[in-house]
Amino acid sequence: MLGTPSVTPCRPEQRTIGKLELPITYSLKGGPHKMRRDDPVYIGVMFSQTGWTAVTEKSMLSATMFAIDEINQSGGINGRELIPVYRDPAGEPAAYKAMAADILADGKVKVILGCYTSSQRKAVLTALDKEAGILCYPAQYEGFEYSESAMYFGAVPNQNSLLLARYLLENHSPRIYIVGSDYIWPRESGRIMGDLIRSGGGEVLGERYLGQQAKRPEMDSLIADIMKCRPDIIFNNFVGQSNLDFYNAYAGNGLDAGQIMVASLTTSEADLQEIDPKAAVGHITAATYFASQANPANISLLERYKTARGEPAHTNMCWDAAYTQTHMVAQAMRNGSADSIGSIRAGILGTSFEAPQGRVAIDPSNLHCYVWPKIGIVRSDGQFDIVAQTKNAIRPIPYMTTYSINSDEKTAADTISHTPEWT
Repeated sequence: MLGTPSVTPCRPEQRTIGKLELPITYSLKGGPHKMRRDDPVYIGVMFSQTGWTAVTEKSMLSATMFAIDEINQSGGINGRELIPVYRDPAGEPAAYKAMAADILADGKVKVILGCYTSSQRKAVLTALDKEAGILCYPAQYEGFEYSESAMYFGAVPNQNSLLLARYLLENHSPRIYIVGSDYIWPRESGRIMGDLIRSGGGEVLGERYLGQQAKRPEMDSLIADIMKCRPDIIFNNFVGQSNLDFYNAYAGNGLDAGQIMVASLTTSEADLQEIDPKAAVGHITAATYFASQANPANISLLERYKTARGEPAHTNMCWDAAYTQTHMVAQAMRNGSADSIGSIRAGILGTSFEAPQGRVAIDPSNLHCYVWPKIGIVRSDGQFDIVAQTKNAIRPIPYMTTYSINSDEKTAADTISHTPEWT
């Protein structure tokens, strides 16, 4: 894997940036290596350690900082130290916008790695309308967005919702109830899943969204309505703290996967650390990455992380994307000019990367990523058994206007079977 040499443990000097301590002197196998500190390359990092989305964003931050360590350990950006300029927006879109503008203001930062929700991403893009830079976004989202200032490393609906709907229709009774947080991505994901299930002969029995500050009584009311409808599957798009609250209310009302199974695009290993195990076992997630993957790139990365950090990595699909995008940006900076936005952008579009999930690349036609969709079922140890996966990386189609299991078979087949021409 690019940029991942054998690392000899050392006790580096520390610099504090925000709430994080970052090493500036590294030791590589074969002798110590010092970055050139007189001409560093700065990169923006915006993931929340506090606020309602912190449960997932902490993992994205961890992956990003680990990737930056690896990059510097392998010589940085052609000998220049890669230094993160970090901000904690606490999950609030207005803070993302203001902090992005601040990071970009002096022109030293060309790329920002960050955001989880669509509202956060859109807030940063408004800052990029005025300040020159690129946002690399490592989360699944609803599609229907194009910006010259963004690169999208997470899945879009044809890369996760389609596989999940097919799996549910083939393996479970297709009567679903749709729930989620009340903002654009959960609502659009709910609409798309509803279309897919109905097109396959299934039924949507109910649909309900709650605000991010929803309290336990609202969750209990939602569970009561679900129990009244008796669906076979709950399609869950709650995010952050709301996702934890939903599963705890689900279990607290006596439900388990043997009664009503929960299927999700958001529930990951990071969430499972915080959820009562009884509430999670047996449920389904569609994702591009699971920590339980047995491919060499993933196994090697998890071993390196544990050796370097002294504890296992708390991974998920966003952790994988955050790690991958950091290395792909560094790869582009090394191959071109780290001080030119145009060069970095062209460099990202011109290369692929052996990510933990599988080899990925950005589609130059739409700036979204080829990814490897999978279906996982939650185990008692907080990991996933992978029960279905695609044979190839799936081409992103972020602008599909209709989603159907049965109609437009050619588009569906092309999407699942297409293998990218890696450069």
